[in-house]
Amino acid sequence: MNGQDERDRRWRLVLGAEADEALGGLGGADLGMDRALSALYGSPGGRRGGLGRSAPSVARWLGDIRTYFPSTVVQVMQHDAVHRLNIAALLAEPELLETVEPNIEMVSTLIGLGKAIPQASKASARTLVRKVVDEIERRVAEKTRSVVGAALDRSARTHRPRPADIDWNTTIARNLRNYLPEQKTIVPERIVGYGRRSQAVSKDIVLAVDQSGSMAHSIVYSSIFGAVLATMRSVRTSMVVFDTEVVDLTDKLDDPVDVLFGTALGGGTDINRAIAYCQGLITRPTDSIFVLISDLYEGGVREGMLRRVAQLTAAGVQVIVLLALSDEGAPSFDRDIAGALATMGIPAFACTPDAFPELLALALNRGDIVGWADANELARRGMTEPVAEEL
Repeated sequence: MNGQDERDRRWRLVLGAEADEALGGLGGADLGMDRALSALYGSPGGRRGGLGRSAPSVARWLGDIRTYFPSTVVQVMQHDAVHRLNIAALLAEPELLETVEPNIEMVSTLIGLGKAIPQASKASARTLVRKVVDEIERRVAEKTRSVVGAALDRSARTHRPRPADIDWNTTIARNLRNYLPEQKTIVPERIVGYGRRSQAVSKDIVLAVDQSGSMAHSIVYSSIFGAVLATMRSVRTSMVVFDTEVVDLTDKLDDPVDVLFGTALGGGTDINRAIAYCQGLITRPTDSIFVLISDLYEGGVREGMLRRVAQLTAAGVQVIVLLALSDEGAPSFDRDIAGALATMGIPAFACTPDAFPELLALALNRGDIVGWADANELARRGMTEPVAEEL
């Protein structure tokens, strides 16, 4: 095929069947590719795409696009099919679920379907969700345990340790300037060691996650981080999800898939009620971190919500407000409430999953979260809206 023929072929695939007369028809694999594209996107002439109203036809289409296109394109087309062709209901069919390319978008869709998934399809749905969850957990678990564990060790350091608890490497490094060459020794002005924590829990982390539709990806990542943190004996982790009701999923944290199927996307939002519930979970304020993940569109009592946040900070709780915990950046959010939080010294910003362990570590050691967010460009356009700057 010469260069002109290849250009004609590509333009024909872009323009659809209406261009047959000008550019020539298609055959072989190109014809199958054209049918898959037309089913989803239709053609410029106005013909609407469609996959029919049966799961097998959708399953065949999904099989076709996986044959003709690379996986990155497959994921985009699956996402477009859910929104353009309203196939959410068909995703509840077992034969369809077996053909779906596992990704976080499909997980979000299944979470949204919730109880609408027929009993016969639930095993297939859980298998798909399990694949995505396991992949993300492999990505974040090791870093989370390492970074958070190191932060817990630092928070337990003391400068008056018992002899058996002295951290000799750190102590020597801190006192190198006091080396005496004649005696070939170091005079330790500052001794660094660890307090005796034995098996005691040193910190409490409470995750409160908004179930609004825009927070679907955040719920997926939050459930996985919650499950990872729950495996660390020195941290007591609680997780609640909320709309106008509050659901405590702490007892499901041993399996993030159970957490995800315990959520229900959509509905109203009562952040004030959720914070009130979480206040009851916090028994050691100065050793607690409260992470609110929400777009801040409050359907409850706005003044009550802000008052409860102020009570938490006044009691010594480290409060973090994330507009999203995802790779997508911040969704639309309530700027008035974000501004009110900023006046309390609590920035509201989006955080990527890769950066979340560092954020937790900083919070565990009472670090400068505002400065950290700015340094990591998490409060800039492209990843999140710059709340503090604009308000």
